[in-house]
Amino acid sequence: MRLISLIFAFFIASIFFVSGQGIGGPGTIKDDGRFAASTKQVNQFFRRFNAEESPTDGNKRFYPGDSLYHNKALREGFLKVLFDNQTSSISPDLKDQFQKNVLSDQYPQYLNFHREGWMAEVQADFIFKGKRETATLVLKLQPEGLGYEWVIDKVSFPPFKDLFNKPVGDEKDFLHPLSHELGFMNLRRAFQDSKMPEAFTKSSFEPDYLTLFLYEMKQNNVRFETVKDVKFHFFQIEGWYFEVNQFNRPGFNTGWLISNLVKLSPGDKETILKYIYDQE
Repeated sequence: MRLISLIFAFFIASIFFVSGQGIGGPGTIKDDGRFAASTKQVNQFFRRFNAEESPTDGNKRFYPGDSLYHNKALREGFLKVLFDNQTSSISPDLKDQFQKNVLSDQYPQYLNFHREGWMAEVQADFIFKGKRETATLVLKLQPEGLGYEWVIDKVSFPPFKDLFNKPVGDEKDFLHPLSHELGFMNLRRAFQDSKMPEAFTKSSFEPDYLTLFLYEMKQNNVRFETVKDVKFHFFQIEGWYFEVNQFNRPGFNTGWLISNLVKLSPGDKETILKYIYDQE
């Protein structure tokens, strides 16, 4: 255990205090440790969180049976550099509680790329009827054949925000309970006379904005422009929620890092999921 701690201490020291050798020939970019320190890919975030890669060579992976695979001291060292330590307001005490939970001797916890409990939130620009609009897309992994694929699970789109507003109370229009005796001829009120046909739906009616979004796209009213931002939401660590964002900035604390951390109380998970999915 002491040997592993010394290895990681040497790795951190080499990142922060020692300039590395140049990459390529004269005039090319030099590696001063930033490249090694940065968590460049989301998959690398998983590997570092679990201690499944070398602290000195990100191309070297550890697998079950390797002496350093899921090593506790190695994980502890990695966790210290997987937080946004420049702009986030996560307290040291909260980080310490989280780390103790994750590294518990009795019940250590790991992230699993193929397990439920994490999702992507993507901000993307579209042109809708000639105007640029930003949509929020929630994506999840689902099994496909022998592998997995990302699928769009929900969309929030500003032009749809006030498209369906069901009136309540005395303002609500309705079909008389004896409408069947009229052969439902008074459906004209819902389909022709009313500006709010949603008032005539069941009380639990919720519009399917993703279907509407895809329909508008098929009608060539929506055109994809570009992805603006991506972040990930994690619930895989029991009792905790955290967000992972990408930070492109000078220095060593860069790449995919934990930007928000919440210790969950009863009901918190449902509240956070509702916020993620209901950003209308």
